[in-house]
Amino acid sequence: MNRNYTHWVAKYDRLSDADRAHIRRHVDSFSYTPLISVVMPVYNPPEWAFAAAVESVRNQLYPHWELCIADDASPAPHVARLLVELATAEPRIRYVCRERNGNISAASNSALTLVTGEFVALMDHDDLLSEHALYHVAVALNRNPSLDLIYSDEDEIDAAGRRHTPYFKTDWNPDLMHGHNMVSHLGVYRKSLLDAIGGFREGYEGSQDYDLALRGAGATTPDRIHHIPEILYHWRRNYGQDSFSEQHLGKCLQAAMRAIADDLARRGDPGEVRPHPLAPNWSYVHRPIPTPAPLVSVIVPTRDRADLLQRCADGILNGTNYPSIELLIVDHDSTEAETLTLFAQLKSDARVRILPYSGPFNYSAINNMAVAAARGSIVALVNNDVEVIDPDWLSNMVALASLDGVGAVGAKLLYPDGRVQHGGVVLGVGGVANHFSHLLRRSSRGYFGRNILTSAVSAVTGACLLVRKSIYEDVGGLNAQDLPVAFNDVDLCLKIRRRGYRNVWTPFAELYHHESASRGAENNPEKIARFTQETNYMKRVWGECLVNDPYYNSNLSDQIGESFDLAFPPRTPTPWQTTAATSNQDEAR
Repeated sequence: MNRNYTHWVAKYDRLSDADRAHIRRHVDSFSYTPLISVVMPVYNPPEWAFAAAVESVRNQLYPHWELCIADDASPAPHVARLLVELATAEPRIRYVCRERNGNISAASNSALTLVTGEFVALMDHDDLLSEHALYHVAVALNRNPSLDLIYSDEDEIDAAGRRHTPYFKTDWNPDLMHGHNMVSHLGVYRKSLLDAIGGFREGYEGSQDYDLALRGAGATTPDRIHHIPEILYHWRRNYGQDSFSEQHLGKCLQAAMRAIADDLARRGDPGEVRPHPLAPNWSYVHRPIPTPAPLVSVIVPTRDRADLLQRCADGILNGTNYPSIELLIVDHDSTEAETLTLFAQLKSDARVRILPYSGPFNYSAINNMAVAAARGSIVALVNNDVEVIDPDWLSNMVALASLDGVGAVGAKLLYPDGRVQHGGVVLGVGGVANHFSHLLRRSSRGYFGRNILTSAVSAVTGACLLVRKSIYEDVGGLNAQDLPVAFNDVDLCLKIRRRGYRNVWTPFAELYHHESASRGAENNPEKIARFTQETNYMKRVWGECLVNDPYYNSNLSDQIGESFDLAFPPRTPTPWQTTAATSNQDEAR
């Protein structure tokens, strides 16, 4: 992505003089101009990097800021000299010099004592802010003054000023947050929130911002957490001086894991924090299934294809560790002798029921009928071409589906060659919806871990979907009238999300998916016409949701292809462009 990113930055992330003029006019129109205090702990930074960091604050197009610096007893003489020079030249710069070296948490708390602003922005002593960073924060606060925690996208910058490795983030995503610190830079907090949680905690050095973000998020509500889909922070890397976290990765990971464990404990959320098996500098939460284990009704529709069904049923009944299962096989007018013989064999297992269904193929109606007959408190929709390869798949999904606030849970589905078929559903890509991480290698990290980290998503595929039966019924199940074949799973998940639940995808439930092997392709005129009708229904009912998936990013492409490609151009206009266009329209009138 980096070569394309250089081109993208040159084309879409360079401010012109006209842009700056529009931004200043927009700031002049604000009804709310909160003072934003940039907090910067300092310890022995290179003079050039420190000076550049401070200069990036002084260059802010939003003028209502102060820079609060705490020097943690730096031995290098240029630090004290620069502090005096900078504060003399700029009255909005304030500093304190600690008498003895402590740590980054202690120094950050010292900087917080200087704060007089309503909001606090965190910044390292060698990084850079985009010149419109605090402007974007102020725009967000003018749109919603109740916000408590704001964060932006970020990238990295080398000693030569080359920007690379952009992280275009999701909106607030508590599940992804337990894998790595997705808030990070630029993080902005309401000062009263920081006071309420006690500022930074010593003992979490290297992951002190992670701990602060988790505690801050836990002390507010999701509707008061806001993500700005703009690169507002440039994290300086690989310039000859390692950060504390780069020097002490082991300590940082341990601090991060303790911060996550503390967060789980505060929320009363069961789970054990462990290093991620594929990315040891990240984490994952191993969650227990409830006691007693809830009965799961696994629903598998089929029409003949005994070869697929036998492999699927055997994996569910004999290759799955979960202790409480019933298997409901919905027989859609099977006629082959081999299939009927298999049905007879399967019915000898007390956990199996065969439910007959006749008529035209209607995936939604088939599953709705089976859910109505299900005895379990959790239902699992599973295609007959799914093959179990991980005995813990169901346990890991049930553990998530049982959590308060979680709706549908999806699995990581793989093609038989090991590439990813499904990594969660991304809305709007290629039309209505597509799959995250499609065709990546099974163990590939993907874009900032999205192929290996548990994450909230807008939707998951019905090929392997778990949800509590009560939620399924509450939202009316699958839409058998308007969506008999396609997009019914996406529609279901969006109805669940509309009820206030979050849908979750987990990479810790892996299965093979021989996609649509028993149903065939959508390649005749009747099927194409039906698919077009279903597509139009989704766009009519869910149009706004399809345009802006909160678990994707408007700077990433909505074209068919690998997700996480850059959007040329970004799909959301900047605030000053919108304001300028409105002003021009008003003048024209």
